[in-house]
Amino acid sequence: MTTVLAIETSCDETAVAIVNNRQVCSSVVTSQIPVHQQYGGVVPEVASRQHLETINGAISIALEEAELDWGKIDGIAATCAPGLVGALLVGLTAAKTLSVVHQKPFLGVHHLEGHIYATYLSEPTLQPPLLSLLVSGGHTSLIYVKDCGVYETLGQTRDDAAGEAFDKVARLLHLGYPGGPAIDRLAQEGNPQAFALPEGKVSLPSGRYHPYDASFSGLKTAVLRLVQQFEKNGQSLKVVDVAASFQETVARSLTKRAIACALDYGLSTIAVGGGVAANSGLRKHLQAAAATHNLRVLFPPLKLCTDNAAMIGCAATDHLNRGHTSSLTLGVHSRLALSQVMELYE
Repeated sequence: MTTVLAIETSCDETAVAIVNNRQVCSSVVTSQIPVHQQYGGVVPEVASRQHLETINGAISIALEEAELDWGKIDGIAATCAPGLVGALLVGLTAAKTLSVVHQKPFLGVHHLEGHIYATYLSEPTLQPPLLSLLVSGGHTSLIYVKDCGVYETLGQTRDDAAGEAFDKVARLLHLGYPGGPAIDRLAQEGNPQAFALPEGKVSLPSGRYHPYDASFSGLKTAVLRLVQQFEKNGQSLKVVDVAASFQETVARSLTKRAIACALDYGLSTIAVGGGVAANSGLRKHLQAAAATHNLRVLFPPLKLCTDNAAMIGCAATDHLNRGHTSSLTLGVHSRLALSQVMELYE
């Protein structure tokens, strides 16, 4: 049994966890949302400073909650890509330092691979091949998971990520930050059929539509024009109906593409990861559609949908069990394709 201490600081959560293969021994997440709310979004420099202030305390708490000492830790892991460079550097530097001091193997983990592995924590017997739908503030992708470290991107957003679209629309509706949870709460009270909004289609050079790629910029613009139209006419806009219609459109778009992709590639399991995996509309739509096609759809527990270190630790244990380790010269990357995961290891 392999035990890894993992650190996640790719954006605005300082997270540390200890994972024994696919079992979480402890998980600490220190959110920066209250700090960034006053700015309406994440400020990279502020995020980095907050990580510096909280990382050591989070490591101590994780060890204490797991009731383990360093002698029981087999490896140290940290997210190294993609993400905010300054924020990533805090976690990576801490992990490398611990690796040297305690003479443990070091592993750099791809953030999106971590989101894939979040489902493994709730479904320990799950094995590839499967289709992963990754939906977050920075990414919206359909990934063919073939094996540990072996991934093929079959579809992705051509502009805004789904989570980014939620935040931008929430800003238009003056709902504050983060936008996803705010829209989800209001959508429960609204009529999802109140406004016809565009799903967004991605054209190929041949004139055909790409079946798995998504686009959300047009949807965001449609909401903007809707708001402007009501303001121009002096009418009161029913925000709950806009929220419900927007969420319905995003959920329908993602579901349609995920189901088509799984069927076309003969994959019977769809695992959903990322912050938008917590969205009630997406969960409802995808589970209903999957049932009609005898597909299995898996969502991580809500606490594992947003950024956390447990998912990073789970991915790291799988790599370490296969003999994969990273060099202490490994750097951070603001962008790195999931297909390049194995370049992180020696």
